[in-house]
Amino acid sequence: MNLYHCAIDIHNEAKALAFAGAVDQWMAYLKERGVVQGHRLLRRKLNLASDSCKDFLLEIEFENMTQLDQAFRVLGEDDEEVARLYRNVNTLIAHAEFGLFRPFPDPERAERMALI
Repeated sequence: MNLYHCAIDIHNEAKALAFAGAVDQWMAYLKERGVVQGHRLLRRKLNLASDSCKDFLLEIEFENMTQLDQAFRVLGEDDEEVARLYRNVNTLIAHAEFGLFRPFPDPERAERMALI
C-alpha cells in the first residue's frame, strides 16, 4: 500500500464542508474507475499544530505504483466529468504540499533483512 499525502489549506472564503464534499465526489469517481483504493480527509483539531501544518490532510491509498500512475493518467484524460470533478476540488485550494509514503519496513525489505 502506498499513501499519497496532500497537506492542504483552502481559500479563506471557501467553505470546509463544500471542500469535503468535492473531495468525496472526486475520490468516489477515482475509486469507481479503479485507480485508488480509498481515501481519508482529516482536519486539524483545535488548531493544535505547528505553523507549518496545513488545515487539512488528504490521504489517498494506492495498491501499488501502477495504480498511482493510472490515477495520474485519468487526470490527463480529455473528459468533461474528470475536469469538472478536479476543478471543484482544485479551485477551493489555496496551498498544498504533497508526498508519497509507504509502510516501513515494507514486507519486501523485511524478507530481505530476514535472509541476512
